[in-house]
Amino acid sequence: MNKLVINGGNPLSGSIEINGAKNAAVAILPASILASSGICSIDNIPDIEDVHCIEKILKSLGCKVKTGKNLVVIDSTTINKIDADTDDVRKMRASYYLIGALLARFKKARVELPGGCPIGVRPIDQHIKGFGALGAKVEIKHGCVSVSAEKLVGTSIFFDVVSVGATINVMLAATLAEGITTLENVAKEPHVVDVANFLNSMGANIKGAGTEIIRVVGVKELKGCSYSVIPDQIEAGTYMIAAAACGGEVIIENVIPKHLESISAKLIEMGVEIIENGDSITVKSKGRLKGINIKTQPYPGFPTDVQQPLSALLTVAEGRSIINESIWESRFKHIDELKKMGANIKVEGRIAIIDGVDKLSGAIVKATDLRAGAAMVIAGLIADGTTEVLSIDHIDRGYPNIEDKFKALGANIKRVSYVE
Repeated sequence: MNKLVINGGNPLSGSIEINGAKNAAVAILPASILASSGICSIDNIPDIEDVHCIEKILKSLGCKVKTGKNLVVIDSTTINKIDADTDDVRKMRASYYLIGALLARFKKARVELPGGCPIGVRPIDQHIKGFGALGAKVEIKHGCVSVSAEKLVGTSIFFDVVSVGATINVMLAATLAEGITTLENVAKEPHVVDVANFLNSMGANIKGAGTEIIRVVGVKELKGCSYSVIPDQIEAGTYMIAAAACGGEVIIENVIPKHLESISAKLIEMGVEIIENGDSITVKSKGRLKGINIKTQPYPGFPTDVQQPLSALLTVAEGRSIINESIWESRFKHIDELKKMGANIKVEGRIAIIDGVDKLSGAIVKATDLRAGAAMVIAGLIADGTTEVLSIDHIDRGYPNIEDKFKALGANIKRVSYVE
């Protein structure tokens, strides 16, 4: 097993490059199933465990998959199976995108119910509603979702709640449906737009991604294409917060500043200097920052995936901060870990009240989920003494080479093997 050992207190300086977006990549890779001819060459793919998991699932279905540096080439013309039932399917939440892609191309699919981070109840009822509206029969038996249809026919679908997963999954299914599908009350996240752009590169006819309404005009077939994934908004936000927490000056390259506006606004409110320059952002910070209030919301609001990293910074901000987690009901599991380091935090339901302390102290803590892991790394970087972060397999699901990136900025951090 591995852990991260961090000796805190070093300011960060220098520059780092952000990888392709995890949340886009884990949807775009399954979407390649829709290509009945040609190959999909997808660039700027992050080197993370969730991507490796999807690659193995695609191979298990019969796809030919080749990988290079941040590149995945997929030939889905050789698919010979519509049952996705491996351990890798059960490991990750994004495996549900296989349902929409297989249903669209083969009019049937059987996919084991997926796993993912334990951050709250994440039902797939809106996915099922969408598939059913398109004409599919959906059954859940023995832990598997089975879908089938003689044909898929476009229709109007209004989602009861804003759901990134359902928006993407039903959009996938609608690409090859007959007629026009109108999706309302959809998610607007950058990775939703990126998936739509990828599908359009394959020959789909999708308009409105990033707005309240997405319209999909069904086409007869989709073909392979070349595509480059957008930069990771959440990885960028995490490093922005780390730079602000540790002080110094860090240039974060390969970003889309507009995707980061809600994060930048809150850091500026705390007293951080943010300079946008084309496809990079410079973060300058010195002295103690001010506490703030945040409420997580769907894009373009403050992202729930950045709430946990920011909470680590708020533990040492001056005054009181309040976090309202409106997306997931169990996204404060990392709070007990921060308390081990001396944080003063009280949780009341979906509200966390943080009274800033002068400093954190190093401790042995664990990553309770992906973004909580990033929070504990940031806490370790600002703490006095040595911090050991365990269960870092969660971190590896979404942050490529996290210790190397922080080392390049001057942090004292290393990955260590140990026997439990």
